[in-house]
Amino acid sequence: MSLADFFTPVSPKAFCAGNDFYNSQFGKIIQAHGESFPDLEDPARKPHLALIGVEEERGAVNNAGAKKSPDAVRKYLYNLYQGDYAVRIADLGNIQAGATVRDTYVALKTVIEELVKQDIVPIIIGGGQDLTYAQYTAYENLEQRVEIAVIDARFDLDQDNGEDTALNSNTYLNHIILHQPDYLFNLSNLAYQTYLVSKESINMYDKLFFSTMRIGMMSGKLDQAEPLIRAADMLSFDIGAIRASEAPGNANANPNGLYGDEACQLARYAGMSDKCSSIGFYEYNPTFDPMGHTASLVAQMIWCFVDGYYNRKNDAPLIPKSAYIIYRTTLENDDYELVFVKSKKSDRWWMQVPYFGSKSVNERYYWVPCRYEDYQQAVGGDMPDLWWKTHQKLQ
Repeated sequence: MSLADFFTPVSPKAFCAGNDFYNSQFGKIIQAHGESFPDLEDPARKPHLALIGVEEERGAVNNAGAKKSPDAVRKYLYNLYQGDYAVRIADLGNIQAGATVRDTYVALKTVIEELVKQDIVPIIIGGGQDLTYAQYTAYENLEQRVEIAVIDARFDLDQDNGEDTALNSNTYLNHIILHQPDYLFNLSNLAYQTYLVSKESINMYDKLFFSTMRIGMMSGKLDQAEPLIRAADMLSFDIGAIRASEAPGNANANPNGLYGDEACQLARYAGMSDKCSSIGFYEYNPTFDPMGHTASLVAQMIWCFVDGYYNRKNDAPLIPKSAYIIYRTTLENDDYELVFVKSKKSDRWWMQVPYFGSKSVNERYYWVPCRYEDYQQAVGGDMPDLWWKTHQKLQ
């Protein structure tokens, strides 16, 4: 079965604000699935990124109308101008809702898996955030541990029913955490608001050594979130994490949350991550966005992700060693040293965490993205919390 069979085409002209697009606008550059499906095989034309619209809202709790979001976002995205680089993006069109919501999950999973195998980064425009589950299961056959970053005001968990919980936008994390086979290495929930999250959910994250960062910790210090995003293979962005005054297009919008420019910066962090291989923007609802402000913001977030992608540094740790500065420090009463590296290209930091007991010569250490403050903490004699959590997951 061809990937084209999963999609309905789009008409770029329907998204043009004028008579025609300028040469440097996305509408002129994007290889859109109109009369023919974009060529994903030809090396000369193969896209680096692919837009995927998903017209599915049955799992979007209290947010009916979210299925209309892909074309509403395209209306603004196609009119944006590319940066100072040659963009190669394909718009594959829209995945329509299947006979059941599970059919939609399978279709999205199949498409994402194939694109990731071809080294094409999918940019998903939902639809409900329950589609994150399909985004995650796309990695099942890729034989790798997966780290997820979720930007959301809430933890989408049901603590009462556990594995018996129905899958929707409020419970999809239950299904990801309990999914078998288990290939989830880490889950980070960023920009959450404490009064919207139960104490039991926070305790569960702690027990599983997952990472969290509340909105107050990020206010004015957005770079604190960058290492957690850099560590993720996939990112799921709930538009409800942005305050209602900035993004009213969500039935569950909150008065507090991220500002629009902060949301764009987080999307750019994801784009700049050499590791990020898929991203989804979920829960936007045009029904509550008559002026199109939220659609415009989502389009700008996608633009920022694309901008980050074309500014990737390809500075995976110690490849080559000459591109890094290595720092070593020993904690009091410990027999081993902590090793940090800083990229000369980007000034970004990583921390080395050993696989204790590992017999594999090729897998002796895990490199976890960190901040300069983690190195300072180690120099001061304290074990960074990030090192300890990572070590516990490597046992």
